Amino acid sequence: MDVILKKYHKDLGEKNDIVSVKPGFGRNFLIPQGIAIMATETNRKILAENMRQAAHKKDHIKNAAIAIAESLDKITLTIETLAGPDGRLFGSVTPLMVAAQLEAKGFDIERQRIAFEAPIKEVGSYEVVVDLHKEVKAKVKIEVTSTTK
Repeated sequence: MDVILKKYHKDLGEKNDIVSVKPGFGRNFLIPQGIAIMATETNRKILAENMRQAAHKKDHIKNAAIAIAESLDKITLTIETLAGPDGRLFGSVTPLMVAAQLEAKGFDIERQRIAFEAPIKEVGSYEVVVDLHKEVKAKVKIEVTSTTK
């Protein structure tokens, strides 16, 4: 008996996989639990169409992320914060500060997508990584400058 998995099952496979199982296991467990549906010709066609549409949507999202990454690679952000005479900051630069600067430049990036290699605690030039997509990352240059009270 062939079934189409509706969600991941550790012994059978990933969502949308077509797998062969014993008829009793399929009818008595997988289908009533909502883990699978029968792999009829109609369900196979629906699955193929859904997979085609999902691939198109994923491709569109990835292309949009690549376009944003190309724009982000070209800009340099300037973050002004209080620092002592030796160049050490009072506190540190946070992803929230970077997200606010990006928003001021017209990019709507969530702060959770911004990662630092190490905490930024001194005046200087740095690069931060912005995770736009699971396959697309951008590097943004940051200039941290000192302001006085």
